[in-house]
Amino acid sequence: MKPIWIVDDDQSIRFVLEKALLRENLPTRSFTNPREVLAALEGAGDEDGPQILVSDIRMPGGSGLDLLGKVKELHPGLPVIIMTAFSDLDSAVSAFQGGAFEYLPKPFDLPKAVELIRRAVEESQREEVSEERMAAAPEMLGQAPAMQDVFRAIGRLSQSNVTVMITGESGSGKELVARALHKHSPRANGPFVAINTAAIPKDLLESELFGHERGAFTGAQTMRRGRFEQAEGGTLFLDEIGDMPFDLQTRLLRVLSDGHFYRVGGHNAVKAHVRVIAATHQDLEQRVREGVFREDLFHRLNVIRLRLPPLRERKEDVPMLTRHFLQQSAAQLGVEPKRISDAALAQLGLFNFPGNVRQLENVCHWLTVMAPAQVIEAKDLPPEVLTVAVNAAAQPPAAVPRPLAGYEPQDPVAGSPVPEAFVPGEPAPVADVLVPPGGAAAAWERGLEAEALELLAADRHDVWDVLTRRFESKLILTALNNTRGRRIEAAQKLGIGRNTITRKIQELGLE
Repeated sequence: MKPIWIVDDDQSIRFVLEKALLRENLPTRSFTNPREVLAALEGAGDEDGPQILVSDIRMPGGSGLDLLGKVKELHPGLPVIIMTAFSDLDSAVSAFQGGAFEYLPKPFDLPKAVELIRRAVEESQREEVSEERMAAAPEMLGQAPAMQDVFRAIGRLSQSNVTVMITGESGSGKELVARALHKHSPRANGPFVAINTAAIPKDLLESELFGHERGAFTGAQTMRRGRFEQAEGGTLFLDEIGDMPFDLQTRLLRVLSDGHFYRVGGHNAVKAHVRVIAATHQDLEQRVREGVFREDLFHRLNVIRLRLPPLRERKEDVPMLTRHFLQQSAAQLGVEPKRISDAALAQLGLFNFPGNVRQLENVCHWLTVMAPAQVIEAKDLPPEVLTVAVNAAAQPPAAVPRPLAGYEPQDPVAGSPVPEAFVPGEPAPVADVLVPPGGAAAAWERGLEAEALELLAADRHDVWDVLTRRFESKLILTALNNTRGRRIEAAQKLGIGRNTITRKIQELGLE
C-alpha cells in the first residue's frame, strides 16, 4: 500500500500521527513544508506517490491551501485532508471549495483522526479499483440493432452538456450508458459521481446529495461536501430517480433550474457546475399521474430520453456477452477461461433474462465456478435457466403477443416512437409475455411474475411494497373510473370499507 503523506511544520503533530498510523499498519511519509511535497510529487512514480495527503494550512514556506490547489492539478483523484485550528473556519471552507476530502480541526482527537484517515484510504482504494475496471473492460458490447441505436445516440450527444434521462429495466446497463456519455462529453476530464437514490435512506439522502454544515444535525461534527460538489466540473448520475422522495424532488428542481443549492443547515448558496444524467426503470409518466413525482421535475430531466433495451430484445448479443463475461470471471478468479458449446448458447437464448445483462453476468460467474468441464454444455446451465429454456422449447409459440401495460417502445432518443412495435390504443409490453392457454387471467399472473422476477434479480429489498403499491393504486383507480369517482360505490364493488378506500387514496397519493 502507498504511504500517507503528512505535511506539518510541527514535529509533535507529525510524530503523533506517524505513531498512531503505524499501529494501524498504515505506512507514512512526513514533510515540513509544501515545497518538499511538490518536489517529491514531481519525482514520484505511480507506486511511490501518496495514498492520502494530510496537510496543515499555515506553515512557513507555503500555504496548505495553495498546496491543495497544486496537488489537485497533478492528482485530481487524490484525497486531501486539511488540518486547521477551530478559529480558522474560513480556511476550512476554502479547503472544501478547493476539493479537500475533509478537514481535521486542531486540537484533534487521535482516534477520530485515524478513523477519518482510514475512511479516506478506503475511498481512495475504491476509486482505484473502479478506474482499473473501467480501463480494463470495454465500455459497452452490443451488435443488435437496438444497441447500435444506443451507440449512435451516445455519439450524437458526445459534444453536448444537455440533461439526459436513461430509461430501462434493472440490470440492463444504465450506469454504463451514463459513464459512456460522460467519457465522450466535454466534461470527460471532470469527475463522474454516481448515486442510487433508492439505496440511501430518505433521512440521509438530502445530506448525501447536497452536503451539510457542521452542527446541522446530531452527529454532523464536521462540514461535508455532497455529491453535487464532488461532481463539480463533471457529471452526476442519479440512478433510480423515480424513487426520490417528493420533498427532495423540489430541491433537485431548484438546482436544475438556477444551478444553486444550499447544504443542509447552510445559509450560503453554492454554485453547481454539474451535468446531470438521470436513470429509472419506472414509468415516470405514470408516477406523475399518481402524484408521487413532480411533473415540472420530469420535464426538466426529460430533455433527451435514451431508452436502453432489455436483454430479451437483443438476444443476438447473448453469445458475445456470454463469452466476454466468462473471460472476465476467469480473470477475476485466476483460472483458465471456459468455453461454451453452441447447444448451451442456444439454450441460453431461450431464457428471457428478467434480470437482464446483470443476470447473464451472474450466470457466467456461476458457470465458471460450477461447470464440471472446460467446455460448458447445455446440461451444465443453472437449474432456473435450464428449466425455463426446456419448457420454452417444449411449448408451441402462441400466434399473437399480448403486451402488458406500463411501457412504450421508443427509439433510444425520445420523441421517435417505433411504429412497428406500438399499436395506438393498445398497451405496450413490459416483457415479451405470450398469451398462455389460461387466457387473460393467466397472462396477468405471468406479467406479475415477470415484474417480481425483475425486481428480485435487481437485489431489491422492497419488492413487496413496490408491487403492492402499484397493485392497490391500479385497482382503486380502475374502480373509481368504473363508478365515475364515487368512492362509496367503488369501495362496495372492491369489497372494502369506506374508511379503507379513503385512507388508501391518501396513502397512495391518488387525490
